[in-house]
Amino acid sequence: METVAMLIQPGPNPEIVVNAVKAAFPNLVVIEEQPESKGLFIRRRARKLGWMQALGQLATMLVSRYGKRFTAARAAEILEEFGANAGIDSSIRRISVPSANGPDLLNALDDVRPAALLLVSTRMLKAETLAAIACPVLNLHAGINPQYRGLQGGYWSRVLSDEENFGATVHLVDAGVDTGGVLYQHRVKPSKRDTMHTYPLLQTASSAGIVVSALRDAVTGNLKPLKIAAPSRQWYHPPIWTWLWNGVTRGIW
Repeated sequence: METVAMLIQPGPNPEIVVNAVKAAFPNLVVIEEQPESKGLFIRRRARKLGWMQALGQLATMLVSRYGKRFTAARAAEILEEFGANAGIDSSIRRISVPSANGPDLLNALDDVRPAALLLVSTRMLKAETLAAIACPVLNLHAGINPQYRGLQGGYWSRVLSDEENFGATVHLVDAGVDTGGVLYQHRVKPSKRDTMHTYPLLQTASSAGIVVSALRDAVTGNLKPLKIAAPSRQWYHPPIWTWLWNGVTRGIW
């Protein structure tokens, strides 16, 4: 059985994918990177979008983090509906690295020698890091590409009244932001009870099947990127005022 590797940041959504992949690839190895500090994240975002937007997005991120405690019932319902398991499997080999873009990741991959590497909820890989990885590199993205690249693809599809494009994409990784070739997509209909707190969970839990299919293609040398004619746009977290406006006026939280 081929060995595949996953690069993740700790959290329940990546563990859903870990457990689904382990069932198909018993030799799975998980590499965990440490999240970057919020200070570094905001400074980088401010350089790109300005401090007002960056701080407004940070406020939304904080609300989203603490708001999850009020959506536990819906989260449990999603896990049950899709037979998803967010628990940590202690039998899986795990390697800890400080950053996906440091030498520790490349050293780990040299040791494991996976047939494919899957990214879930990690920072972007730099071009030089990608160039040093011998196997195919795939990513599970919580959004339909290329229309909803970046962050909060489910939320923005609802804001744009485009719920038929609410879902997830597995794609090849290149140096751009979710711009690599699309391999599989899965669309799912959000419930009226879903909010920004549950969109990523719904997108992840419902998409385990396309992840496994893409990895099987990767290890057998059968990757076939799709040709998709659609507008491409990168999205970010909504600033807190946009999130509140859409919530109060349209019921989209």
